Parts: sequence; structure tokens; C-alpha cells
Amino acid sequence: MKQLVILSGKGGTGKTSVTAAFAHLAAQGRFAGQMLLVDADVDAANLELVLQPDVLDSQPFRGGQIAVIDQDRCVTCGDCESVCRFDAIIESKGQFVIDPIACDGCAACVYQCPTASISMQEQTIGECTLSESRYGSLHHAHLYPGQENSGKLVTQVRQRARQQALDKQRQLVIVDGPPGIGCPVIAAVSGADLALLVTEPTVAGLHDLRRALQTVQHFGVPALVCINKADVYPAGTQDIEDACRAQGITTVGQIPFDLTIASAMIAGESVTAFCPDAPASLALSAIWERVAAVLSA
Repeated sequence: MKQLVILSGKGGTGKTSVTAAFAHLAAQGRFAGQMLLVDADVDAANLELVLQPDVLDSQPFRGGQIAVIDQDRCVTCGDCESVCRFDAIIESKGQFVIDPIACDGCAACVYQCPTASISMQEQTIGECTLSESRYGSLHHAHLYPGQENSGKLVTQVRQRARQQALDKQRQLVIVDGPPGIGCPVIAAVSGADLALLVTEPTVAGLHDLRRALQTVQHFGVPALVCINKADVYPAGTQDIEDACRAQGITTVGQIPFDLTIASAMIAGESVTAFCPDAPASLALSAIWERVAAVLSA
């Protein structure tokens, strides 16, 4: 089983469009019926919007703890309020209550309370979902607004996908990773066989690409690069190719600016299925062939 993770140094570079196209193209070739998909961008999951899968199962994701006050035991002494560094304890109508958004889960109030009226309780902060798309099973998840621990949720989503891939002897797992270089990215890239970084030809794009490459290389994952909207700023595209060449990183292709991608997203389809002859579709098909060759090597 091979795991391909698709990343970007920032959001909005076209990473999910590339993932959806790869899912379609892989399902037409040797990976037909042998592939699983993962949307690891749990803070802003949107691969499901393109693939429009049918939900099979959804499970709550629990992580972190918040303080809860037992009002029957509380004597409203205010010791908890004085020790809270996050202003999460508020006096309201003659009693103290916890603001669940502000609470950091440090438990200082628990140790400070003289009547043991405060306890820490685990909270449900998101959902893990298994769906069936037209190209295979899709594991995806989302965090509830204001919640953290997205790295742990990414890990859980990947573990569920990996277990299913092993149980059903699937050959390929394609992961739509989160943007940036933080904990969610680390959780998405760890243990992957290959990373494809999608970037854009701008000064910021080159800067973010370098940071993303450093992250991937730190974990020993081989990396490839493709450049989206490459024809918008040819000089920037050349700068990216030169930078990749200097580091021994292969640039597997360029995707032209093509409004067909937006039309495909509105239609809820990958661009390669929506309009196979579009310039972006032809470029993505060529890129997939190069990526698939590396995976098969």
C-alpha cells in the first residue's frame, strides 16, 4: 500500500482540485477499485463538496477537557475566578459559570477549589466520517467551531483510512492534506510514501513552498512539486523551478490558469471528469502519470 499526500504551503493554491482530479484519474487506471481517499484538512474540509459522497458512518471525536462547576456544591467563594488566567470563569446571577470557548483546560481552578466543586470533563469537538464516493471510500472529518487539537483528528482520520486499506488490501491512499507547516501537516505527512506540493508562481508562493519542503524533508518523505496557474506569472514559475532544481526536487508539471476548474467545482466534479480536454485537465493528466510512475517505482 502506498500513501500519497498532497500539500501546499498556504491555502487556496488548488490542492483539493488536484486531489479530486487524481482521484478521478486513478480510478480510471490501474488503481480502479484499489484506492481510498482521505480529506485531512479537518479545519476546512471541502473534498466532499467536489466528490459529493454518500455518508456511511459518522463518529464523534473527543479531545481536550474543559472545567465544569457543580453548582450544588459551589459556595461562590471566587477562588476559581482569581486563579484562572484565561478569564474563562464568569460570575453571572450570583454564581460562577465556565465559558467553554475561553477555557483552556489547564485545571488550575480544579486544584484551587476548596470544596472540590469543579471537575474536568472530556468534550466532543468534532466528527469523523466514512463516506462512499464515486471513486472509492472517503475518510473525512471536521472540527466544531472554536475547537483545537486538529492534529489529533488528522491522525485519527488517517489511522482509520490506513486500517481500512490494510483490511481490504487497497493499493493506494490519496490524502488531501492541510495547508501550512503546523501540527495538522505533520500528522498528515508522517509515514507517507510521497508528497506532492502544489504551489503558485508568486514571491509568497515560493517562500511558503520552501517552508513546506523543509517540513516534508524533515520527516524523510520524498517530495515532488507542481505549479498551479503557472502561465499567470512565467518569471515566478521559472524562479520556483530554479529553486526546486537547486534542491534536487523534481517539478512534475505546470497547470495553466483555467476557469474550467471553477466550473467543475460548481458542478461538484473533478475538472478531469467535467471537461477532459480542458487545458487544466490535460496538464493534470500528465502530472498524474508522472506521480503514478514514482509511486509504482
